[in-house]
Parts: sequence; C-alpha cells; structure tokens
Amino acid sequence: MPGIDECLLQAMAVPGARGAALVDWSSGLALGTIGESPVGDHETTAAETAELARAAAEYETFSAPGPPPAAPRVARAALGPGPSARAAIGPAASALVPAFVPGVPPKPVGPPPPPPPFQGGNRAPAAPAADHAPPVEDVIVTTRSGYHVLRFVETSFDSSVFLHLWLDRDTGNLALARIRLRDLAGRLVLG
Repeated sequence: MPGIDECLLQAMAVPGARGAALVDWSSGLALGTIGESPVGDHETTAAETAELARAAAEYETFSAPGPPPAAPRVARAALGPGPSARAAIGPAASALVPAFVPGVPPKPVGPPPPPPPFQGGNRAPAAPAADHAPPVEDVIVTTRSGYHVLRFVETSFDSSVFLHLWLDRDTGNLALARIRLRDLAGRLVLG
C-alpha cells in the first residue's frame, strides 16, 4: 500500500502525465505534488482544483443518492388504434400510427411503483455503507491542451482528499488514467 510520495510517482507513470497532486478539498492545500503545474505553481493549482472538487462534492446535483430516473411511461392511447380503427383510417394513414400488438400488455400510466425494501441477499443498498465514502467518484475537465482528472479518495476518517492528475491531451490516455487513479486511490495509505 503506497504512501503519498509513492502514489504520486505511480500516477506520473500514466502515459501523458504532466503533473500530479494529492489535495485536501476542504482547505485547498496540496498534501503532495510532483511534476509540472498548469499555472506554474502547485499551491495555486491545488487551491483552484479544490474549488472544483468542493462544488462537485457538495452540490446536490452531483451527489444526490438513489437510482437513475426511470424511463417515461406510455399511456395505452399512445399505442394507437386497434385493427378496426386502422381499417377505417385507410392504409396510408395507418402506416403512421403504431399497431396494437395482441398479447402484449400496455405499459401502465403514472409514477413507477416504489422499489421494494432491501431484504438482504445480493442486492446492494441504495446508499453507500461507509459514512465516509466520497459523494463523487471522479471529475474530468477537458481543456484545449490537456485533461484534468480529479479522483476522490475514500478514507477511514472524514475524507476530503482527492488525487489530481494533469494529462497532455495529445499523448494522454484518459481511460487508462481513470483506471490507474481508481486503483491508486483504493490503495493509498493516509495517516
């Protein structure tokens, strides 16, 4: 399990990495830095990325718990007229109206039923089990010259720490960077 320095060295091994930092988003202070800074000063970069991380972690839009919204529900009338009505409106117009399909029940109208309560088994609870889990996994910002990946770190204490990796846009691999940062954040030892 790597400490801060080893974690940052491993982050710099990602193809296209230009700079990396471990930042406390509640204070905006860098706990460790390596490589270049986009603005020439690691402390300024840490403070600015902390503002972005704080917004992502604290705004309800980005950290609201729960499942994704359900697909819209369709009324039976929207399925179109039955076979006798199709004959009455003619073949040209009936081609524009969806057919009623015998044996297929219409979709119900109204809000979806509430999910059943959690009863154990293989289904995971809606909320994370740990009280200290970060509300957001990562934030990605794309600029004209690079990518900034902010990966939140889950800790055993009240976590407000994230890894920031700055990648060159031409040589960086965003997918690989996300995978590596996820692994590093999971193994990072703070204390």
